[in-house]
Amino acid sequence: MEFSWGATEVKPPDLADAIVEVTETGSSLRANKLRIVDTILESNTKLIANKNSWNDPWKREKIENMAMLLQGAINAQGKVGLKMNAPKSSLDKIIAIIPALRQPTISHLSEEGWVALEVIVKEKIVRHLIPELKRSGAEGIFEYDINKLID
Repeated sequence: MEFSWGATEVKPPDLADAIVEVTETGSSLRANKLRIVDTILESNTKLIANKNSWNDPWKREKIENMAMLLQGAINAQGKVGLKMNAPKSSLDKIIAIIPALRQPTISHLSEEGWVALEVIVKEKIVRHLIPELKRSGAEGIFEYDINKLID
């Protein structure tokens, strides 16, 4: 048995007959024409605090803040933000097709009769949603990454 540094999945068949690898999706294994023979361990992540630290109000606040930010990063996975401009006359039509977490944020533009909309949606629907938004009257549509989403 040897410890391997780096991309272990590229070592078979020349340097190894089999490997033990940590994988989330298995896509790297499949890309290297490997298959999972057996699962040794399934794991998940936990945030654990020392009891004395948890009982210290200053430290507890820091721990709770860290937990909130970590949860926000997890919540943001698979989501993106969309911003766009639209004539007020198209607003109802646009709102009807947006599957937002909540209702979109709507701001009035300096040009009379126009609004800006901002919404957070699942990334996997964007390629279908943006053309629908455009056909419904939205313009200046742009997508941006979400790093954290705090509920």
